[in-house]
Amino acid sequence: MTHHTLKLKKPLAFIDLETTGINITRDRIVEISIAKANLDGTVETRTKKVNPTIPIPLESSLIHGIYDEDVANEPTFRQLARSLAQFLEGCDLAGFNSNRFDIPMLVEEFLRIDASLFDIKNRKLIDVQRVFHLMEPRTLSAAYKFYCNKTLENAHSAEADTLATMEVLCAQVERYEGVTIKDDAGNEYEPVKNDMDELHKLTSNTLVDFAQRMTLNKNGEVVFNFGKNSGRKVEDVLQREPQYYDWMMNSEFPLDTKRKLTEIKLKMKK
Repeated sequence: MTHHTLKLKKPLAFIDLETTGINITRDRIVEISIAKANLDGTVETRTKKVNPTIPIPLESSLIHGIYDEDVANEPTFRQLARSLAQFLEGCDLAGFNSNRFDIPMLVEEFLRIDASLFDIKNRKLIDVQRVFHLMEPRTLSAAYKFYCNKTLENAHSAEADTLATMEVLCAQVERYEGVTIKDDAGNEYEPVKNDMDELHKLTSNTLVDFAQRMTLNKNGEVVFNFGKNSGRKVEDVLQREPQYYDWMMNSEFPLDTKRKLTEIKLKMKK
C-alpha cells in the first residue's frame, strides 16, 4: 500500500512488533515495522530486525519465523533507538491491538535507554482492533478479509501485518463513517469518523498506562484496574496506603506504569 485515504493533521505511524514473548517488562523486540501515513497521502515503510540480546524462545520463533541466528548480527534496539525516534517524531501512533501490546512494548524499550528519547505526550493513539471489535469482533486476518476482501499472506510478518492494519483502518472509516449506533444507555452516536481526534477518543479514551493497571472511571477519575484496589481512585489509595506506592515501584510492573503512578503522586503534592 503506497497511498492512504485518511484525513490527518499530523503523520500517523502504524506499528507492528515481533518479540521474544508477550511480557512487556521481560521480553524484547526482534522485528519492528512502521508504515508512516503522511499528510500528502503517501506511505513510507521501514522494517528492521533487531537483536534482542536475549534468546528467542522456540514457541515464539514458530509464530513469527525469526530465530536467534536470524538476528545475531542485527543491531540492538539501543543502536536503532535514535533513528527510530527521529522517524516517529511528530507522528500519532496506530496499530492492531497496539494500545495493549505494540506501543507499550516500544515505550518500554525506549525507557530502558533514555526516557526523553521518545515521548508519547500529545500524540493521538489509534487502535484499529478496538474499532474492529466494536463493529466486527474477529482477528486481523478476518478483518482484512472482511473489510478489504483480501487474504492476508504472511500473517505474523511485521510488515505484512502493519500494511494490512493500515488498509483495514482506511476501509473501516469508509464503511462506518456516518453510521450511528446505540450505547448501553440508549444514546445514539457516530463512533467512527475520518478524524484522528475522534478515533483516539473511541479507541484510547480511558487509557492511563499501557499495561492498563490504571484506567479512567465514568467520572474521568484515575482508578486502579487490578487487585484489591480495583475501581478505587489512585489518589485515595496513595493517601490511605502510602506503602502501596512503594510496593508497586519495587514490583515487576512496567516502567511506563511506574512512571504514570509517580506522576500522579507528584501532582498530589502540589
